Amino acid sequence: MTKPIRIAPSILSADFSRLGEEIRAIDAGGADYIHVDVMDGHFVPNITIGPLIVKAIRPLTKKTIDVHLMIAPADPFLAAFAEAGADSITVHAEAGPHLHRSLQAIRAEGKRAGVAINPATPVSAIRHVIDIVDLVLVMSVNPGFGGQAFIPDALTKLAEARDLIGGRDIDLEVDGGVSVDNARALAAAGANLFVAGTSVFAGNDPKTYASRISAIRNAAKTITA
Repeated sequence: MTKPIRIAPSILSADFSRLGEEIRAIDAGGADYIHVDVMDGHFVPNITIGPLIVKAIRPLTKKTIDVHLMIAPADPFLAAFAEAGADSITVHAEAGPHLHRSLQAIRAEGKRAGVAINPATPVSAIRHVIDIVDLVLVMSVNPGFGGQAFIPDALTKLAEARDLIGGRDIDLEVDGGVSVDNARALAAAGANLFVAGTSVFAGNDPKTYASRISAIRNAAKTITA
């Protein structure tokens, strides 16, 4: 199943002193999703934001708010993020012992359920939950910080995930080091949803966001045209 290319700027790289303006700028600039990276200082070595930020930005955009939970445990916080306005909630396969239950809980909240895998985690780890997910996220950096270099082996993992997804209506998302330079290769490997942080927000100049989002989209589309 060929799915449209979507760009999800990660607000991890936004200027938090004017976050509302940044959200509006990427929305106007053509972002398809607003990607929210949630880190707990435990599952990953950094602390970012929680449901209150999601609640604050929800009125600012009608675009999909794509919440990526890099936290463990995740289950106690699923309802809070759902109530705050998340449209899609992704949990890590490595973050808890009951992945199937976590995905069921997300769906029970009426939200799209996603599963993420770290660079060292094989695609086979999600084989037994593939029929209850709406999104598979392949990390192309080790989670925890923005601005890291892309891990080339992610291309192989994306292709494996694409094969596992088969004809199912599931988005294949990639997060980490995504740029105009590798978007074509990522699309060729099967990705259709591109999380872009530094490559969109670098310099935090809203006048550049639309052209950067468009450039990544166009680069990815060269393989699917």
